[in-house]
Amino acid sequence: MIFYDRVDAGQRLAPELAHLRAEDVVVLGLPRGGVPVAFEVARALDAPLDVIVVRKVGVPWQPELAMGAVGEDGTMIVNPAVIRAARVDQHELAAAANDARAELTQRVERLRGDRPRIDLRGKTAVIVDDGIATGATARVACQVARAQGADRVVLAVPVAPPAAVTAMSDVADEVVCVQQPDLFQAVGQFYEDFSATSDADVVTLLGRAGQGQDRSVGDRREGGQRWPPQPPGRSSPA
Repeated sequence: MIFYDRVDAGQRLAPELAHLRAEDVVVLGLPRGGVPVAFEVARALDAPLDVIVVRKVGVPWQPELAMGAVGEDGTMIVNPAVIRAARVDQHELAAAANDARAELTQRVERLRGDRPRIDLRGKTAVIVDDGIATGATARVACQVARAQGADRVVLAVPVAPPAAVTAMSDVADEVVCVQQPDLFQAVGQFYEDFSATSDADVVTLLGRAGQGQDRSVGDRREGGQRWPPQPPGRSSPA
């Protein structure tokens, strides 16, 4: 199965989550590419939409190696094994965490503006991305959502390799994935249109969701045409 774009992916993912309609759900898109997918899921579930913004806390001399992560409201998770192996002391950990929090604050301000974060306490957090490759960001997002008080954490994606879906079961109560191909190289190979989602796109979608606009992104019209445009011979997803 090839998804046309993230809107199509969200519309195909949403029916797989219909069983959650009876729960107190908050849909959380992972910026940036997960937000258009999450918008469609939130619309189908008649649930509020927010972003879940996380920042990796890297080892100071090897920034790509995560020794922890930070979320909003001071949430922080650490990986003691990495901290011990890298011989990071508490002062170095604190400094790296402060840097990550500063970057996170700036990104949250860009994406959410003055809208408050939706409280997850006692709710089912449905974390949505456009796909999983390594799963590192999705894993941290699940941990942060739980640390912020979510009663249940559901990870939902259109596509991921089977091993990644299995691995996520230790941080999510439920993992929902439309397609689990054995031959997997990158998320983008399963999309016809995998063009970048901008910060402005995220802000627009959050604003529309907050105003209760229930039209799909795919129903927008530009000059009488469907937006995003469809390739010849392809109709709108059912």
